[in-house]
Amino acid sequence: VISAAEVGNVEAIHPGYGFMAENAHFNEVCRSCKIDFIGPTPEAMNLLGDKNQARSLAREAKVPVVPGSPGLIENEAAALEVAHEIGFPVLVKATAGGGGKGMRVASNDLALKNALSQASVEAKAAFGNSAVYVEKFIERPRHIEVQILADHHGNVVHLFERDCSTQRRLQKLVEESPAPQLPEKVRNEMCEAAVRLIKKANYTNAGTVEFIVDREHNFYFIEVNARIQVEHPVSEMVTGVDLIKSQIAVAAGEPLPMKQKAIKPSGVSIECRINAEDPDANFQPSPGTIKRLITPGGLGVRWDSHVHQGYAVPPYYDSMIGKLIVHKPTR
Repeated sequence: VISAAEVGNVEAIHPGYGFMAENAHFNEVCRSCKIDFIGPTPEAMNLLGDKNQARSLAREAKVPVVPGSPGLIENEAAALEVAHEIGFPVLVKATAGGGGKGMRVASNDLALKNALSQASVEAKAAFGNSAVYVEKFIERPRHIEVQILADHHGNVVHLFERDCSTQRRLQKLVEESPAPQLPEKVRNEMCEAAVRLIKKANYTNAGTVEFIVDREHNFYFIEVNARIQVEHPVSEMVTGVDLIKSQIAVAAGEPLPMKQKAIKPSGVSIECRINAEDPDANFQPSPGTIKRLITPGGLGVRWDSHVHQGYAVPPYYDSMIGKLIVHKPTR
């Protein structure tokens, strides 16, 4: 990638939302080669990419976190002590990575011992880091996240929230903005908490602060995605802000052109991730040739994809092949 960038004499690289988007080393290499990385600094990426460090930072910023271990778990005895203090069920989580890997739920002592070893092994294989921590398992939570933008001049704004609760195997399927049936007071407090955390981390460019919300509408910070996300179009649709254009402008050193008061959400947007999967085989990825493709269109309908009729879906990547986003005045 760097070789191609140097041959092309480019000024900047946008990493997208996969592969190298949260790779701090790639970020550093870009900058050392005098190529702008369109995203946060490697320091902010490293700080927030480690969930344990991010939790500590959230506490400092007065952002609620799920009750759990104050730091990484060193041994079984420490994990059991935390679990007995906060009460079962608990969740063992890898401090690195994401996508549901390195996570296990435990409802008693024996299950916790097994969960620790399983989560550590999986995290080591997936992320090269076996470190885990323990937190209270919030049953039947909603997954709500706040989109933020921050420039190099100290300005931070939020573009309100997205509800990403509809998931399969911890992978999002449907995303919506605004989050339905979320009290306005809770929405405002969550968005303000996200801005406080981003300021505390000296973060720049686009990012997402993720929360879980329990049935009493208490919200808890879980992690920061230090990149643009797959579901960013729903925030674009309801606010009218072009997030990718904003990312490029921020990377070029421009101040944000809008203040928080000027960002007014309008209508409702829902995104469905379209996956090449086989529903008769437990939704396993289903690579192959797309023989016929008819996509929807019209006012308030957006189709983001690289596929076309005759395209061969490869077996090597994520099974998502497109995103269907709709925007209407009401839900």
